[in-house]
Amino acid sequence: MKDEPFISPTRGFLTFEAMVADLVEFVREDPEAAYKLIIGTDSMARDDLTFVTAIIIHRVGKGARYYYRRHTQRKINSLRQKIFYETALSLALAQRLVESLRNVGQPAPGVEIHLDVGPQGETRELIRDVVGMVTGSGFHAEIKPHAYGASKVADRYTK
Repeated sequence: MKDEPFISPTRGFLTFEAMVADLVEFVREDPEAAYKLIIGTDSMARDDLTFVTAIIIHRVGKGARYYYRRHTQRKINSLRQKIFYETALSLALAQRLVESLRNVGQPAPGVEIHLDVGPQGETRELIRDVVGMVTGSGFHAEIKPHAYGASKVADRYTK
């Protein structure tokens, strides 16, 4: 997968490095605030599948900034495979982001991976597997209805 640009509603198109710099600047504007770093992926089937991964830096109680990128892939017919692929995209980006933040001397705030699975619907049988995948990678997992990074932010840009 080539390195697609990130899009920020306030900053426009950004490289990965520019997005990290912007995120760090946002945190340094109010270093005493509590932060959450949220990553979530959602997808929408067209001719191919469009995957959108969102990064949200949430200044708890004081707003947020977010970035997203699109990635297209050949159609995946299995719901299980699609959910695992969404989870893998989020995990890969989370690991890359945490490493980049560490390299610029910015500790990563609490990282949450928001998964597009929940207790209602077809995905309920996948919860244990994908939550285990995320927690086994050292991150906190959220599922619907608390997984707004995937189900609200990323979902908004899949259309």
